[in-house]
Amino acid sequence: MTKKVLEVLSGKTISPPPIWLMRQAGRFLPEYREVREKAGSFLDLCYNPQLAFEVTMQPIRRFGFDAAILFSDILVVPHALGRNLRFEEKKGPILDPLSVNEIENLNVEKAQEKLIPSFETLSLLKNALPHDTTLIGFCGAPWTVATYMIAGHGTPDQAPARLFGFNHPEAMKTLLELLADVSADYLVNQVKSGAEVLQIFDSWAGVLDEQSFDEYVIYPINRMVRRIRKVFPEVPIIGFPKGAGALYENFARKTGVTAIGLDWSVPLSFAKKLQKITPVQGNLDPLRLVSGGTALEKGIETILENLGNGPLVFNLGHGITPQTPIKNVERLVKLVRNFNK
Repeated sequence: MTKKVLEVLSGKTISPPPIWLMRQAGRFLPEYREVREKAGSFLDLCYNPQLAFEVTMQPIRRFGFDAAILFSDILVVPHALGRNLRFEEKKGPILDPLSVNEIENLNVEKAQEKLIPSFETLSLLKNALPHDTTLIGFCGAPWTVATYMIAGHGTPDQAPARLFGFNHPEAMKTLLELLADVSADYLVNQVKSGAEVLQIFDSWAGVLDEQSFDEYVIYPINRMVRRIRKVFPEVPIIGFPKGAGALYENFARKTGVTAIGLDWSVPLSFAKKLQKITPVQGNLDPLRLVSGGTALEKGIETILENLGNGPLVFNLGHGITPQTPIKNVERLVKLVRNFNK
């Protein structure tokens, strides 16, 4: 049985295209909220293979998406490196801010051992998913993970991390290389555990100028891709540099990724040009999915009319939001699956 996501990532055009949604396992589902309550804390949910397996499977059972993505969080990597991490309601993740002098104390040796729960979750999923459903592993990109480590929390423009890079360029390079290597090894181990596709989330790529983008986004992700491909030359890797704008093309050409995820601000005329370089994934505005109705229908139709004649994995331009009505997701899947170019 063919796996549509793998077919598209190999460069083929499929109509209608395969579909999955970023954050498809999450708070918009009542069954997820039940498991989350049972788990205790968000981190406990990420580190409990049985429960992480369950919430990964929930959207597959409900919507029949063409891919399942490991349930975890991008910040398990700094946590595995020995940084304190907690999640607070309405505040998000909180870490102890990382200083220049603390970079050398990050516990690289024990990191993969601490990430074993993710590998166990993937092994469970590999054996349980429908045969035509692709299993996706993921991690955060070095720059995005570094922003949280340096500031200790999310910020609107990542000024603390940008200043850190300008004031301590060598320390920033060291940190990004360390994160690239640990994250690449994490992804290699995910493939060994059953992941068939990898996605690298660079959620804060869009706050950087062009020079910083080259140094903080393209260079470390290319380092990751090369390290992964030494072990698994053929594994498809999707890069998602949210907000990269005109720099998406450089990203597509220079990182070595197999495909690129597009945020909803990327013009479809530009996306068509990118599609000639690499398969694309995206890029419906998540709020169209919240709104439903005509806004949803027009958004889907426009994307499929513009990108449906090339290699496309249909997705959102960022993660699904908690207030999304389930009936709108059902409508989305139906509209995409019934599309004829």
